[in-house]
Amino acid sequence: MTVQTESSFNAILEEARRRWDNLTAGDRPWIRVGTGLAGEAAGGFEVVAAVKAALEQHQVAANVSEVGTLGLCFAEPLLDVQTPGGPRVFYSQVTPELAERIVREHVAGGDPLAEHAIGYLGTQAQAPPGIPNLADHPMMALQQRIALRNAGNIDPSDLHQYIANGGYAALNKALTEITPEATLGEVRTSGLRGRGGAAFPAGIKWGFLAGNPDPNKYILCNCEEGDPGAFNDRGILESDPATVVEGITIAGYACNANRGYIFIRHGHNQPIDRTRAVIQQAYDLGLLGQNILGTDFSFDVEVALTGDSYVSGEETALMEAIEGKRSMPRYRPPFPAQVGVFGKPSNINNVKTLAYVPEIVARGGEWFAGIGTQPDPDNRINGSSGTAILCLSGDITYTGLIEVPLGMTLRQVLFDMAGGVPNGKTMKVLQTGGPLGGVLSASDANLDLVLDFDVFRAAGAILGSGGIIVADEDTCVVDLTRNLIAFCQYESCGKCFPCRMGMSHLLEVLERISNLEGTEEDLALMRNIGENMQAGSLCGHGQLGFNPVSSALRYFGHEFDAHIREKRHTGDCPDQVFSPRLTRR
Repeated sequence: MTVQTESSFNAILEEARRRWDNLTAGDRPWIRVGTGLAGEAAGGFEVVAAVKAALEQHQVAANVSEVGTLGLCFAEPLLDVQTPGGPRVFYSQVTPELAERIVREHVAGGDPLAEHAIGYLGTQAQAPPGIPNLADHPMMALQQRIALRNAGNIDPSDLHQYIANGGYAALNKALTEITPEATLGEVRTSGLRGRGGAAFPAGIKWGFLAGNPDPNKYILCNCEEGDPGAFNDRGILESDPATVVEGITIAGYACNANRGYIFIRHGHNQPIDRTRAVIQQAYDLGLLGQNILGTDFSFDVEVALTGDSYVSGEETALMEAIEGKRSMPRYRPPFPAQVGVFGKPSNINNVKTLAYVPEIVARGGEWFAGIGTQPDPDNRINGSSGTAILCLSGDITYTGLIEVPLGMTLRQVLFDMAGGVPNGKTMKVLQTGGPLGGVLSASDANLDLVLDFDVFRAAGAILGSGGIIVADEDTCVVDLTRNLIAFCQYESCGKCFPCRMGMSHLLEVLERISNLEGTEEDLALMRNIGENMQAGSLCGHGQLGFNPVSSALRYFGHEFDAHIREKRHTGDCPDQVFSPRLTRR
């Protein structure tokens, strides 16, 4: 490979650092407002407008940036102020009225509002009176942020801010110091497993594509993310899309591919707009396109959109959507590494998987492999290296997005970090890994499960997308399971008979049980349906579609018995009669 990159990358890095220093150490305060998904829903854009109006009203010069989520979704909208030479002071649940006061008293007057501050980030010497260190907050203290390292810190639409914080050092290293084979070797050494649900080793998957001699090969990034309770893929793309763009470029280099697609659900406007912005800036800086940084490696990336379709997150349905077709799975073989999008060899990874890649290449695969759990052949555990990015929602004190080392227990996550169930109620149900995942009881045994792909699978659950929905003692598990199957039935593409009819039949049975009209034969019937779905369905949607029912029966069989044998509801179950809505796509 021709190497001419060092001086050109250093020039880009020098300019990026100059711009960053002007923001963090210049003569103007820097105000950052969270306008990610949670921030937007809580009124973040109104806060931005109020900040700008207040700055004009009080004739104060300051830099204002929109950033993604820091992960503290319960505290949104978050606004932080960093005055020259001072710490970042974070304010939670900011209203436009409070924003005006923050500008007037803190930005202009120099007096932080301790009663509204959730914490600060900075040195101990910079600690403002009466404001705790945000790093000590339960939601933050146990995190190890790799993929989320820049979330809430940088303007996601400004590629220079990403570069100033270590971005593109990994691609520069790959292009100047190591070969594509060595780059692939670092990913294999890391033990990185796919974060889209299947947890297949990424290095092995990349190797399938790297070994294909076709001159036109594709790297695809999956951000369909239609799972209820999951928002980490979107969270990454709206907070730090450049890490995914760099990750997909490195994957292209390692696999000798020449084009990438980042696949995003239509309507997720911030991830779409911010990803497109950094892609264009990467082209402008010579970090994408022909002869990247003066080498003979060329790679192009674009954003591809899909409509609302949960199944389009399945890798072959995703390829159909990119080609402009209806999102329906393909028959396999041939597999994507042989015949993928547009008939060319392809590799598909999740957003989170690719977001880890820059740090893995920059720090080395052994560093990443040292985080997480180790293989245990006796218990059929292959080991899960790195971190888990979890979305916590439902009946929990602190909701949000966190990144923690694999190997932590659910108890640590849900009680030590998320604060347990509020209002003195008892935790009853944990719904994990999306609608195809598990419905677990909050027993001591389950709360002591370590975050590990194989451990979760053995418990009848899926770590999957990282969504964890917590439900308290008032929840009816039968009704919860019915809702999950109703979602899966609606989202079935209808291509294969076992899934199309199996999901509809499962929902009909669960409707009967929910209406206290079920019989004992219905339990055996559901198991028979589930076995047929698992054996005959074309893709994971049908193959895993019985998971919510099987896990609910495993941990809450007594609630199904109460509905069927005792003809009574459990938990806070609605009294109305459910009527099936069997809508097929």
